[in-house]
Amino acid sequence: MKIVVVGAGAVGAWYGGLLAIAGHEVHLVTRADYEVIRQKGLQLRGAKGVQQVNVASAHPDTTTLGPADLVVIAAKATANEVLPALVRPLIKESTILLTLQNGMGNIENLMGLVPDAQLVAGLCFVCINRTSPGVIENTLPGYIRMASGLDAITAATTQCVAIFTQAKVDCRAEASLESVLWKKLCWNIPFNGLAIAAGGITTDRILADRTLRQRARTLMLEVQHAAAARGYPFSDQHLEQQFSITETMGPYRPSSLIDYLAGRSVEVSGIWAEPLRRGETAGSPMPELRKLLSEIEVRLRQR
Repeated sequence: MKIVVVGAGAVGAWYGGLLAIAGHEVHLVTRADYEVIRQKGLQLRGAKGVQQVNVASAHPDTTTLGPADLVVIAAKATANEVLPALVRPLIKESTILLTLQNGMGNIENLMGLVPDAQLVAGLCFVCINRTSPGVIENTLPGYIRMASGLDAITAATTQCVAIFTQAKVDCRAEASLESVLWKKLCWNIPFNGLAIAAGGITTDRILADRTLRQRARTLMLEVQHAAAARGYPFSDQHLEQQFSITETMGPYRPSSLIDYLAGRSVEVSGIWAEPLRRGETAGSPMPELRKLLSEIEVRLRQR
């Protein structure tokens, strides 16, 4: 397939590289690294060692690429306003559009670009960082869960799962996108948020601090209750898994912390504000999340 990855940072470059290894024609769109990738390719560092990967091409924009069979959106949600214009030149009648973005509201932002049945969201439960231009490190292979916005497993969802599975990614289709979103936010809300609110600290320091660890648990419980109020309950075991997985990460810097420390925009709306809105609208109080959102906004203003 001809695959274009829009926003080939850490997540986009990692999966773009794996798809290239699997034999697909992969084109990466990245304003930061395209020249390095053109000259040297990608270097993927993971549990299987170091893999040097050459992709079909790397570009700073989408204007010269032409239509693709699959467009993978891995840009930060802070770019959502400009994404439709970037994606339109890549679309033909049969194009599947897959977003791997964090948070809520991303698939809605892409509606209308392709038929709803050709629009898929993937939630990546992984630890991937871009350590230098063209160099991507994956310290927790994790998995991807994919779903459409139609509360059904569509043909496009099944095809995306098959493509990523062939590339040796642990990937599975789910019937409900919102259900998977709440499960992912069970980690993203506390650990991305407290890393910023506590002044710029890694996940191991959150776990080691009794107060912050308890706040993380309270935030997870609020997410669990909000999900149930919306009709998407999940078990207490999922909460415990978030702690046990995080214990293995060491001094991990969540993506929002990296953006915060670099002075870049942070995905406030999708990770904290929209879940808060949906939870409270469903009648589920989220006072700890509201407090955390306020603390994050103060930190961002003080930079």
